[in-house]
Amino acid sequence: MSGRIVLLLIPAALYAQWTPELSMKVKTVTAPVPSPDGRLAVWTETGPVMDGEKSEPLTHVFLAHSDGSGRLQLTRGEKSADAPAFAADSASVFFASERSGKRNLYRIAVDGGEAERITDWSGTLGTYAVSPNGKWIAFTAREPDTGDDRAKREKLDFRVLDENPRNQSLWMVPVEPNVEGKRPVRKVAAGTYHIGAFDWSPDSRRIAYEARPTPDADDGRKSDIYEVEVETGSVRPLAATPAGEGEPKYSPDGRYLAYVRSDPSAKRIESSRIVLLTLADTKTRELPASPDESPTLAGWAADRIIFSEGRGTRNALYAMPVDGEPAALFQPARGTFAAVALNRAGTHAGMAMQSSGEPVEAYVTEMTAIQPVRVSAANVDLPKQPVGETKTIRWKSSKDGREIEGLLTLPVNYRQGKKVPLILNIHGGPAGAFTETFIGASGPYPIASFAARGWAVLRANPRGSANYGVPFRSANVDDWGVGDYADLMSGVDEVIRMGVADPNRLAVMGWSYGGYMTNWVVSQTNRFKCAATGAGLSDLISMWGTNDIPSTLDDYFEGTWYEQSARYIAMSPLAHIGAAKTPTLILHGEADIRVPTSQGYEMYHALKRLGVPTEMVVYPRTPHGPREPKFVLDIMHRHIDWVAKYLGE
Repeated sequence: MSGRIVLLLIPAALYAQWTPELSMKVKTVTAPVPSPDGRLAVWTETGPVMDGEKSEPLTHVFLAHSDGSGRLQLTRGEKSADAPAFAADSASVFFASERSGKRNLYRIAVDGGEAERITDWSGTLGTYAVSPNGKWIAFTAREPDTGDDRAKREKLDFRVLDENPRNQSLWMVPVEPNVEGKRPVRKVAAGTYHIGAFDWSPDSRRIAYEARPTPDADDGRKSDIYEVEVETGSVRPLAATPAGEGEPKYSPDGRYLAYVRSDPSAKRIESSRIVLLTLADTKTRELPASPDESPTLAGWAADRIIFSEGRGTRNALYAMPVDGEPAALFQPARGTFAAVALNRAGTHAGMAMQSSGEPVEAYVTEMTAIQPVRVSAANVDLPKQPVGETKTIRWKSSKDGREIEGLLTLPVNYRQGKKVPLILNIHGGPAGAFTETFIGASGPYPIASFAARGWAVLRANPRGSANYGVPFRSANVDDWGVGDYADLMSGVDEVIRMGVADPNRLAVMGWSYGGYMTNWVVSQTNRFKCAATGAGLSDLISMWGTNDIPSTLDDYFEGTWYEQSARYIAMSPLAHIGAAKTPTLILHGEADIRVPTSQGYEMYHALKRLGVPTEMVVYPRTPHGPREPKFVLDIMHRHIDWVAKYLGE
């Protein structure tokens, strides 16, 4: 490992091709937050720290004028600073940091200088928002767990499942200190529930917030919406149905509250709609469906609700009027963006944009005419190494003729007609989707490095993927490993038919549900010369009983394993593992509660018993996806080495 990290010190000009070390130099950039007056924007940039005993991401806050001029790094130091937000007068910026040892809120002037600490919180701090009048900051937080340290010392630190969930309450702190120089914190709302996203009313007198039974992932779709009067503490329910309600956003005139409501079934794969609630009488009206029926609200611009959602391999920005159909506002000509940050006035929006061949940067646009302007320069100085062409391709599934879409990355300097090794990369979810993000960024799958080695990569969006509408997203219910498997194999056949892929040099890999499908592939066919499965499901019955969101399997299999055990068994890769012969690399985080490490062990021991060449690597401290930069770098290299071993250059 140490030898690999030393490569980070090589001057950029000496890189002959795109490598994992070069990917580690690509910074992550968040959507910029425009100031209330629209003149400025703040965002964060994150890069790895991999010196000596350190292996961690470091995030800092940057600021610029909305035209990209006057760029300034606002925060510095060895501790990260994130979640920036402007003061109401646009003269200062708030941010969160653990520089004091615990996560707290700070304020810094827009022209830089020393940051002022606003809170002195010793518990766990969540999200925060500045009131429109600029006088208050509301934040979600959990108080410190008294007695925990003593219980550990006295060896009495047992826990009872589902007892005393670590719920967050809603708190307020004044922006300016009182005459005694203090900022007293006040609890605004609390109960036998966990408070999540919230929004201030335009007059700063009320807050609408999400509440669900516990912070557990399996309770995520059980959220309701309440409203609290900040002066009196009076709480009233606004939306409390069997469906999940969230993302509350007040209209600028305070007349309406917009929010997102799931289908009454509350299944994660079903539709979601924007609902308009009239605050005077709490009557609701469901607005027309958005194209993918999975909107994410950004806020209001005048009398329109602004939201985004996936559309194929890109994201799109939409406006939903109070009366009428949604209208598309913006979709990049190439590439995509993730979240959208809208200022409270609704005059400006920020997006982090990227494409397959261009790294991410922060952009700001006026809402009157969407013309994004780059304000950051996080990745402009990266070496201009070729990353291989990526294009969108489509094919028909062998199962039912359904059209499937995917991204095909060709090797660097690919010559038409040359047959090359092909890697089939499968996404997680299953309701995820591959989009046109920069292929040179760091992550488990170094697509640009694969292309530099002369390998093509197919990233398919089979049935069950997001961004193609509800019927497509739910087309793999009770059908895992059947229709989606046919979609994937048809995609491989299409790339072979195109004359790109060598049918005798194929590899397959994926993480999470992509790991499940990789395990499924090696249990169904021996056409691939090697496989790499990351955090993959192998036994659906044990998965149901050990992961943190068992109800997700209920959604896809329309019931628990003990209600239809035959189906759970039939769709488990381990039930078909006897015919497997594909050399398999298994990667798993030791702290993974989403797909417990035992799923990897089950696959590993089965393949070893069969005599299949198998290697398993377990990463300590690692949850469902790798976070520590040294581990990310190691995983990228292991994928390259594993493919090279079995497919050659």
